[in-house]
Amino acid sequence: MSGLVVIDAKVAGRCEATVAAVQDWPCRAGCADCCRSLAHLPALTAAEWGRLEAAVPVSQQGTVRQRIREQLARSQGPYTCPWLDPERDHCLVYEARPVACRTYGFYVERDKGLYCSRIERRAAAGELDQVVWGNQVVVDEELDAMGPRIPLAERVR
Repeated sequence: MSGLVVIDAKVAGRCEATVAAVQDWPCRAGCADCCRSLAHLPALTAAEWGRLEAAVPVSQQGTVRQRIREQLARSQGPYTCPWLDPERDHCLVYEARPVACRTYGFYVERDKGLYCSRIERRAAAGELDQVVWGNQVVVDEELDAMGPRIPLAERVR
């Protein structure tokens, strides 16, 4: 099994356990808050880029390229994910989405949340005390072992 498949399986297990523990978890189909407020444009491993690019529907490739150009033209964030269908708040490449998208809202760094304001408010109010958060540092180390991250700006040249 490739490293990416192993990481995906671990992340999926953690996310499934979280959703099972908190029935009204906000990270579900139809919520695209994080997709609309990226702090920076993606930098992914070669394996993630390959999987993502192969998953873009042919009918959407021109639209995605245009969205990428628009995001690259911006000098700072927040950015909108170019693979988000803004009309339906639907990820065009959901099954092939990057690991960062899979972990967001479910994983944290020690003493530093990596989640949206909805989850942040609930965590601060003690509503999510039963959640066993995933360790983002470990995931990042596993991704780093797969090779360097390639920024979006370099990938589209």
